[in-house]
Amino acid sequence: MFRVRCSARHSSAIPAFDAREVLAGLLFLGFGIAGLLIGSDYATGTAMRMGAGYFPWLVSLALCGLGVALLVRGLLLSRERVALGELFQARVGLSIGGSVVAFALLLPSLGLGLSTLLMTLLSGLARRRANLAELAVLGCALGLFSVLVFAWGLGLNLPAWPV
Repeated sequence: MFRVRCSARHSSAIPAFDAREVLAGLLFLGFGIAGLLIGSDYATGTAMRMGAGYFPWLVSLALCGLGVALLVRGLLLSRERVALGELFQARVGLSIGGSVVAFALLLPSLGLGLSTLLMTLLSGLARRRANLAELAVLGCALGLFSVLVFAWGLGLNLPAWPV
């Protein structure tokens, strides 16, 4: 738990900050700044004639704003104090990270629908008491939605189903 002490004149301690919100704010702020730096070479254009960098610029600014808001909220409005060590849990990280890697590796062979279903099932295991039936229904709905929107609606060059 983080604790900040006032000067010698004040003996009371300032409450510890909420490490979850502070780290989330720093993460969002970092991604926002990285997006602004990476997209700085792209032409932004105007709202009426958008360039290649217009939307990434808006998203990066939104990420920066969200990061600052979370950072300030975590530092000032400390409701629940969480130790830094409690934030990192192997099961959650491996489940979420593994689901993204599995999606990327399985997409060419299984297609968008089934890869999305499997990604939903794997990432759902991050919860302590994951309901497999609930995850299966959600995965099927997300898989169908992704096929309808991305493969058929937008016509992206993605395999919808197994080849």
